[in-house]
Amino acid sequence: MDGSDAYLDRFLALHPKEIDLSLGRIERLLKDLGHPERAMPPVVQVAGTNGKGSSAAFMRAMLEAAGRRVHVYTSPHLVRFHERIRLGGRFVDEDRLAATFEEVERVNDGRQITLFEITTAAAMLLFAREPADLLLLEVGLGGRYDATNVVEKPLASVITPVSLDHQKFLGDDLGAIAHEKAGILKSLVPAVIARQDAAALESIEREAAKVGAPLSISGQDWQAREERGRLVFEDGDGLLDLPLPRLVGRHQIENAGAAIATLRAVERLNVETRAIEVGLSSVDWPARMQRLSSGRLPTLLPTGAELWLDGGHNPDGGRAIASTMAELDERSPKPIVLVVGMLNTKDSDGFLEAFAGLAGRLYGVPIGSSTAARAPDEVVAAAERAGLAAEACGSIEEALAKASRAAGPVPPRVLITGSLYLAGEALAANGTPPG
Repeated sequence: MDGSDAYLDRFLALHPKEIDLSLGRIERLLKDLGHPERAMPPVVQVAGTNGKGSSAAFMRAMLEAAGRRVHVYTSPHLVRFHERIRLGGRFVDEDRLAATFEEVERVNDGRQITLFEITTAAAMLLFAREPADLLLLEVGLGGRYDATNVVEKPLASVITPVSLDHQKFLGDDLGAIAHEKAGILKSLVPAVIARQDAAALESIEREAAKVGAPLSISGQDWQAREERGRLVFEDGDGLLDLPLPRLVGRHQIENAGAAIATLRAVERLNVETRAIEVGLSSVDWPARMQRLSSGRLPTLLPTGAELWLDGGHNPDGGRAIASTMAELDERSPKPIVLVVGMLNTKDSDGFLEAFAGLAGRLYGVPIGSSTAARAPDEVVAAAERAGLAAEACGSIEEALAKASRAAGPVPPRVLITGSLYLAGEALAANGTPPG
């Protein structure tokens, strides 16, 4: 039996496009596999542009604190594909993943299918064969025609904040993109909707009315806010006074709120307040305002410097990250330095303009793990259009070394950002991959 990487390489050749949104191919394969999607644990499906993974991470932490066994499907991975499939608290092991890939490859028999579709079918086989109380199923791209949207009756649906991203596949405006995200809504299945732009919310509400999905909307039916160093969650069932999330950033208040609202919307889960508190304090989600305080990369910076990592890559993500960096600066001022790599499918100008007036310097770096990466010079040009002083580098390590040499009397706060692919490379280089 080959290793999982060999199967992934072969799967890439099964379709001429990396992304081809459709349900027909995966429905055919799932049928041939005996419909594992119908034998999976109860599903909570999560769509959205920003905050999907964080909201799922909050739910997992709260459910596990309540003693539940939870599977998770998420994408993309940071370092290894295995991160996408979590079985009862652990990433799928290599032998089991490779054996399942071998099975789906044999059943597919060389027919055309995308990488995401065939690996999603493999994940569903694994989830169906391993008992659990719940499966948190994160949408890959969009929702309506995403390969995960084959579950006929989930326990609940979640739509996190919708913003401009993947316009080539989903549409050029928020209403069109939200329409695709809302394709996960199902008749009589409760749907929790995080705070949205008005155009996005209108599109979601229209789709919910069409299919008959009851909505619980942030700012209307529930709200999460920070008060006096605490997270206050309020809905029709009352008010919870909770600790702030372990994940850094004001945007994580809304992500945590969506998680809490979802668990309270599904009565059969019966998650007590104490488990919610423990989940908020113990949640872990790599590359989302993650402080790298150990490993190889921090040693390249001067004593007293800080190194942070975030995989944000669209304009709304940039604004959320910049806001968090500004909050950190208010509490403990340090010169802010950015190390940025981005894909050519992303709005670099829109992402970087959020940091104008905040970051003192930017180093553009390559992303070796993606053929769609922008050259460092292109990142620098976008930074300069945003009014940032910028310089191209050949690697993360070179950028950190230059930041160290340029440091003044106050050691810098360095943020590596712009892409989840870059975040994965940083974690691998640091010797601290997700575990």
